[in-house]
Amino acid sequence: MAEKKSNDSIGKTLLVVLVLCLVCSIVVAGSAVGLKSRQQEQRALDKQRNILAVSGLMKPDMTTDEVAAVFAARISPRLVNLTTGELLDQDPGKFNQSQALKDPEQSIALDASQDPAGIKRRSNLAEIYLVRDEKQQVQEVVLPVYGNGLWSMMYAFVAMDTDGRTVKGITYYDQGETPGLGGEVENPNWRQQFVGKQALDDNGHPALKVVKGGARAGDIHAVDGLSGATLTSNGVQHSFDFWMGEMGFGPFLKKVREGVLNNG
Repeated sequence: MAEKKSNDSIGKTLLVVLVLCLVCSIVVAGSAVGLKSRQQEQRALDKQRNILAVSGLMKPDMTTDEVAAVFAARISPRLVNLTTGELLDQDPGKFNQSQALKDPEQSIALDASQDPAGIKRRSNLAEIYLVRDEKQQVQEVVLPVYGNGLWSMMYAFVAMDTDGRTVKGITYYDQGETPGLGGEVENPNWRQQFVGKQALDDNGHPALKVVKGGARAGDIHAVDGLSGATLTSNGVQHSFDFWMGEMGFGPFLKKVREGVLNNG
């Protein structure tokens, strides 16, 4: 009489493992697809919160609905042509910067002399945000900026006054610098130093300086560097050098100084 095969054979064990892997893959893939829309909604909400925060419109304990309502009432997203500085009438909702950066027709490669921020490519268009008061007059404009720090690409929003020079706020919302050192770019006390500083000089050139060892009292262009985080501080400096310059928002800020927001 033939001996029965053992249920513990290697073949059956591998089959069980493969079936379990297949089931787990299906569950994970299904969850990812099912949660994608919720993840996109959460990213959009976080973006709105950060823009309201840098604009001074975010209040403690605001609900999701309140954030959306204030954003819709007070913030006007617009596209700007970075080469000409012109505000465009295109729908910002149809612009995808990540895709633009991969398309040679929608972005440009930067050589080292053009790229102090270390971003390598710059899209031709950028989404900016006009902040309106209760009478719907533009009171400031929020610009997205980013650049390399020590360990990571650091992303921030900078609120600028309608004079096209004065910083009204800054918030870093995505960075991977060392906690307690470079990570202090998110420290409210450090960020507060930027408020009222002149990011450009009288000729419209980038002028903001992040000073190692501390800014001189009364210097309208300078803020203190981060203690123990020289390379992260340099990254902040280089981000301002690029995005406030001719390859960044310089042409747009020139038009702001000429009064373009009065028609925004």
